[in-house]
Amino acid sequence: MQHNDLIEELRWRGLIHQITDEPGLQKLLASGPQTVYIGFDPTATSLHVGSLMQLMMLRRFQLAGHRPIALVGGATGMIGDPTGKSEERNLLSAEQLQQNVAGIESQMRKFLSFEGENAAILLNNFDWMKGFSYLEFLRDVGKNFPVGTMLGKESVRARLGSEAGLSYTEFSYMLLQAYDFVYLAKQQGCLIQAGGSDQWGNITAGIDLSRRMLGKQVFGLTAPLLTTGDGKKMGKTERGAVWLDRQQTSPYAFYQYWINVSDEDVMRCIAYLTEIDRQEYDSLADATQSDPGRRAAQKRLAEWMTVFVHGDDGIRSALAASKILFGGEIEDVDDAGLNEIFADVPSQELPRDLLAGEGLWVVEALQQAGLAKSGGEARRSIKEGGVYLNNERLTDMDRRLGESDLASETVMVLRKGKRNYALLRFKTDG
Repeated sequence: MQHNDLIEELRWRGLIHQITDEPGLQKLLASGPQTVYIGFDPTATSLHVGSLMQLMMLRRFQLAGHRPIALVGGATGMIGDPTGKSEERNLLSAEQLQQNVAGIESQMRKFLSFEGENAAILLNNFDWMKGFSYLEFLRDVGKNFPVGTMLGKESVRARLGSEAGLSYTEFSYMLLQAYDFVYLAKQQGCLIQAGGSDQWGNITAGIDLSRRMLGKQVFGLTAPLLTTGDGKKMGKTERGAVWLDRQQTSPYAFYQYWINVSDEDVMRCIAYLTEIDRQEYDSLADATQSDPGRRAAQKRLAEWMTVFVHGDDGIRSALAASKILFGGEIEDVDDAGLNEIFADVPSQELPRDLLAGEGLWVVEALQQAGLAKSGGEARRSIKEGGVYLNNERLTDMDRRLGESDLASETVMVLRKGKRNYALLRFKTDG
C-alpha cells in the first residue's frame, strides 16, 4: 500500500470518524513516511478486544510505510481518563501499574514489527513525566493551556454536570495527554495522533497545545468505537471482557466470541479488525446476504482473528475444542481445557473412590449428573441409544465406570441427546 492510499483504505473500512484537517493530512502522508502514535491505558495486565481497533490502526499505518508509536500511559494511567466515565476510577498502585505496562508491552510486540526502516516504538509517558515537579509543569505546560479549552470539551462538561462531579486530578488528565503529543512531536517528529472517537477532545487539546508550545501543526484522526448494532461496546460477555491473553480468555472462548457475532455486526468487524481485502470482503458480504445460515463471514472472521491473536496452535486448539462441543472425539484434553469448553455446563463433584473396585454404575452416574430423574429413565435413554460417555455412545446399561473412563485428569463428560451435556468431577479427599 502506498502512503497516499492509506486514507482511502481507512475510509472504505469505515475507520474514519473525524479528521482535524483532511487535505493537510493527505498532503503530509503523500510527502513520505510519517510517525503516528496512539495511547493505551494500562488498566489491566492484558489488552482486550476493544484495544484491537487501535492496534490495527497502528498496524495499518505501519504496513503503509509509516512509523507507529504505541504509547503506554504509565503516567496518565496513575490518574485515569475521565472520558466516558460516570465516576472517578480507583487509582492504581505503582506496582500494579508496572505489571500492567509490562503485560501490555509484551502483547504489542505480537502485532507490530519492531524491525526495519519503519520499526515500531514502544514508549511509556511516565519516562518523561516523572522528571517534572508540580511547579515546573504548571509553569512550562499549564500556562499554555486555557481553562476555557478544557471546559469546552464535551467529556468534561458531562462530568461537571453529573452527580459524581470531576476531581482536580481527573481534570488534569487532558493536560497530561495533550503534553504527550507536544513531547512526541518535539522528540520523535510525530505529527499524527489517532485514537477512538471518544478521544477527540483529548486529541484536539494536544493539537492546540502543540501549536501554542511548538508553533507546529499536528493532526488528529479518530475511528469509530467497536460497538454492536444496538450501540453496546463489543468485547464483553457474561463472563467479562474478551482478553488477548490466552490465560484470561482461551483461544476456544476467543474463537467462539467471533463465530457468534450477529449478521448485523459481522461485516463491520471484518472491515474494522482484519486485513481481509476488499474483494474477499465483498464476497463474504454477498454470502451473508444470500445464505446467512452458512455463517461464512462469521467463520472467516473467527478464523482470521484467532490466528492473528493466538497463532496456528491457537486456531488448532479452538477448532478441536469446538469439535468436542459438537460431539467430536475427546482426546488430549486436560481439566483446564474441558472446563473452558464446558464452562456453562452443569457439573457435580463426587469422591474419586467411587471409580475404584467395581466402579460407578452408569445408571447412577446419569442420575448424579442430573441427566436422568430415575433409574428407569436412565435405562430407557441408554436402550434408545441417546447416552454418550466422553462423546462415545453407551449401549450397555450394566456398564461400570472406572478411572480409565475419565476424559481428563478428573473429569468425565456425559451427554444425553445431541446437546444435553453434564460433567462429573471426581476429586480425591484431602
